[in-house]
Amino acid sequence: MEFKAAKEEFIQSWGILGSSWGINKTMAQIHALLLIAHQPLSTEDIMEELKISRGNANMNIRALIDWNIVLKKHQSGERKEYFVAEKDLWETSKQILMERKKRELEPITKMLEQIQEVENDKSPEVKEFKKVTQSIGQFAIKSDKILKRIVKFDQSWFLGAFAKLLK
Repeated sequence: MEFKAAKEEFIQSWGILGSSWGINKTMAQIHALLLIAHQPLSTEDIMEELKISRGNANMNIRALIDWNIVLKKHQSGERKEYFVAEKDLWETSKQILMERKKRELEPITKMLEQIQEVENDKSPEVKEFKKVTQSIGQFAIKSDKILKRIVKFDQSWFLGAFAKLLK
């Protein structure tokens, strides 16, 4: 396969996978492009390569920066902003986990804490409501603890432990 075709296939496939990770296709495609780039790319480089508008490029680059998986790089003598992706996929994975925890797990945990203050009615509906929401809350707390531990793990230890689970 020619490099150009392989590159296009990688970018398109990464874009499709992105929706599974909770990010949009264009954001994932920009990430893929930056992952395989041998040097920092400008917004214009990204726009040209992916055939996207400046607004779309800027919005998704900013989102990737917010996720801490893309960094801004300044080149001496240049006014343009350049961008690079974190190339260590273990670090990228940990950052995505932490960002998803912040965006998904923390809000649900906070909401569950708030709704536990429901009136102390002894009706079957209230009892069931409290039982289910407490169970979900306990699951969320355990998930949070697991995520925190995963992020602290060394990559080789984690992959070894994960491989043992698959056997």
